[in-house]
Amino acid sequence: MTTGNINWDLVAEGVERARRRIVWKPYGAPEIIDPEHSAFHSANIQPPWEVPRKMIVQSAITGAFFSKRGNPNQPISVEEILDSARECAANGASAIHLHVRDERGYNVLDVERFRAVVEPLREEFPGISIDGCYVCALDGEWENMRRALEERLLDAVPINTTAVFQGDALFAKPVPLLLEKTRMIIDSGTKPIVAVYADSDVSNADRYLFRSGLLDAGQIWCLLPALPGCSPMDSPRQMIDGLLRISSLIRDVDPDAKILVCGAGRASSYLATVAASLGLHLRVGMEDTVWRWPHRSEKLESNLQALESGKQIADILGRDVATFSEYRRIVGLPEKHEP
Repeated sequence: MTTGNINWDLVAEGVERARRRIVWKPYGAPEIIDPEHSAFHSANIQPPWEVPRKMIVQSAITGAFFSKRGNPNQPISVEEILDSARECAANGASAIHLHVRDERGYNVLDVERFRAVVEPLREEFPGISIDGCYVCALDGEWENMRRALEERLLDAVPINTTAVFQGDALFAKPVPLLLEKTRMIIDSGTKPIVAVYADSDVSNADRYLFRSGLLDAGQIWCLLPALPGCSPMDSPRQMIDGLLRISSLIRDVDPDAKILVCGAGRASSYLATVAASLGLHLRVGMEDTVWRWPHRSEKLESNLQALESGKQIADILGRDVATFSEYRRIVGLPEKHEP
């Protein structure tokens, strides 16, 4: 028998003194535990959490980064992007986020390619909200962005307040371009989305967009961590610490922010689950990750598969996936797209 360093004679004496009974004084009898009240006052002692019932689950169809080498299922062509977006819209996505690619599979700001995806979606799904990235990386794309904004092609456009090494590429938005693009988005009547990848991006947004008066409280924020070069989330602890820190920083800048967390990188579905538990909104899909789970090697088969996972998370947590019109109300868009 293992005795350790315990004084068993004293233990035996204590058992006898306690008469082999726990200490039990039910002062609130006849209730042992009332889950909501104390016998001594009328206030609710376990009120419901302040978690929004409605949760955005946006589908991000394809981004600027991953190729079919990273995931053979990645939508690249206009037809693939449209088919995937249509499938997600038909199966309960709150909204759609788009990029388009050129013939080689690279991200491109091509108004006609955007229109080839957006117009059929709007026709088939009245009231759907579509946003997307106008990234001006090539000659002529700034003018393409101006044209797309003037035509009100999309409901909302992200502003990337960033300077990061994403993978092996430097992605930096010079401050003059950041300010001018924000002005152009606002003047066109399109909704800005503040897109951040790391802590410093929140500070950039604060210094240049909010303190300057270009933006006020209540903006949509898109938080995209966990990709190489973004806020690192290489373990569950890093993921939780990082998400709490960045979301808190955003609240410091914009207390009324609507925060959309991307289930990105290896963190993928785990990040989405924690974000939903915190009462935040989700963006899921093949723009932000190639993996279904952080600890396994299976790749996403489709954007619909990512959407269904997001919907399951919402269901398990007792939150309802926002409809097209509910999404518009949450983020402050008019009921229908107005070109």
